[in-house]
Amino acid sequence: MLAYPQIDPVALSLGPLQIHWYGVMYLLAFAIAWQLGARNSRRSWSPIKPVQIEDLIVYGAWGVILGGRVGYMLFYSLGPWLDDPTLVFRIWQGGMSFHGGLLGVICAALLFARKYQVPFLSLTDFIAPLVPTGLLFGRLGNFIGQELWGRPTDAPWGMLFPADPEQLARHPSQLYEAFGEGLLLFVLISWFARKPRLYGEVSGLFLLGYGVVRFAVEFVRQPDAQFVGQQASIDLLDWMTRGQWLCVPMILAGLWFMRKTVQRVFLGPSRD
Repeated sequence: MLAYPQIDPVALSLGPLQIHWYGVMYLLAFAIAWQLGARNSRRSWSPIKPVQIEDLIVYGAWGVILGGRVGYMLFYSLGPWLDDPTLVFRIWQGGMSFHGGLLGVICAALLFARKYQVPFLSLTDFIAPLVPTGLLFGRLGNFIGQELWGRPTDAPWGMLFPADPEQLARHPSQLYEAFGEGLLLFVLISWFARKPRLYGEVSGLFLLGYGVVRFAVEFVRQPDAQFVGQQASIDLLDWMTRGQWLCVPMILAGLWFMRKTVQRVFLGPSRD
């Protein structure tokens, strides 16, 4: 069993003001996305000009924050939200959803594409390589904050989280996701996007890659407290978690966007 490294979730205290590592990770995520976007915008086939990167990051940041919070309320805390509509504004109490953030970024991309007259799929293909590093830092923030840990395990790398009231050795699922959704997906998408692709293919690879990794990690990730002991609505698939259900449309959409690539890999070049 591994001991959890004693990391203070508060990165900096300035009197009554406390800056948490989770917030620092968000800032790092946006800063690196900015730098990657500025670099990628210099490619000859980029749909975004370097002077537009700042505006794109601002649109994306609002999409992540608003979509992530509203998505959490809809997908994971609808009952409490209906009881208290102001709950959505109390971000300091926790609760952000990746799938909600994804929908928020899609909406932001639609607005940005309309403003700058950029093809939507070309824009999302530009955005996709900027996302995995943000996921990497976000999951590290989850780990430091001792949240979203895994299910109990007998594996030698099981970790004892001090904040766990049951004090069980658990999968460090935050680190699994940091590696799979963050580092691995970043390398894969960066390699795939190094040259021009068909519209939607880079976006499709992101949707497929994230969906598969998240679906797999959900098997060892502890469900949110409000879902523990609950079954899915379809008895045949009552083993699926809420996160896995939300990943299914991502995987299907990713396969659809990448259908040409999948065809070339498994069936050979088209004869058309």
